[in-house]
Amino acid sequence: MIASAIPVTGAALSKNAQDPLKALVETSAHRLLIAKEVALAKWDEGTPVEDAPREEKVIASAVKDGASVGLEPASVASFFRAQIEANKVVQYALLADWHRSGKAPAHAPINLVATIRPQLDQLQTALIAELKDAAAIRARATCSADVAKAVGKYVAGHNHDVDPLEAIALDRALAATCR
Repeated sequence: MIASAIPVTGAALSKNAQDPLKALVETSAHRLLIAKEVALAKWDEGTPVEDAPREEKVIASAVKDGASVGLEPASVASFFRAQIEANKVVQYALLADWHRSGKAPAHAPINLVATIRPQLDQLQTALIAELKDAAAIRARATCSADVAKAVGKYVAGHNHDVDPLEAIALDRALAATCR
C-alpha cells in the first residue's frame, strides 16, 4: 500500500511548503491510504462503493472551502471528483480481491463516520490549501507534465510501498490538478 498510515497534521503536511506540487501529491497519497480502511468498513457493512449523495456532499464542501480562499469552484469540484474516483479505484480492486478469496484481511472494526470521515475532512482542508499554494504551477502550460513527473518522483521514492494499482490511483487522483 501507499506508504504507511501517518497521522495527518499541519506540520506533516506543510513540510513541503517550498514545493507545493510535491505537497499536493503527498497529501493525495495520504488520502488514498484511507481507501483500504474505507473498503474494509464497506466490506463489514455490506455497503456499496458508490455513495453519490456522500460524494456530492464532499464536493460541495470542498467547493465552499475552496471559494473561501479564492479558488475557482469548477476547478475544485473537478479536483475532488478525481480524488474520490481514485479512492474508488482502490476500493473496487480491494473488494474484488477479497471476494475472490472469500474474505477480507483480519482487522478491527472500522467506523466510517467517526473514524474515517474526520481524517478525510482534515485532508480536504490540507488539499484546498495546497491547491491554492500550487495555483501558479496549476496554471502553467507544462502543468500536466509537471504533475506526472511529481507523481513519478513520489512513486520512485516510495518504490517498496507503492504497488502499480496505487500508482494508477495516484495518477487518477491528480488528473484534474491543472486548470
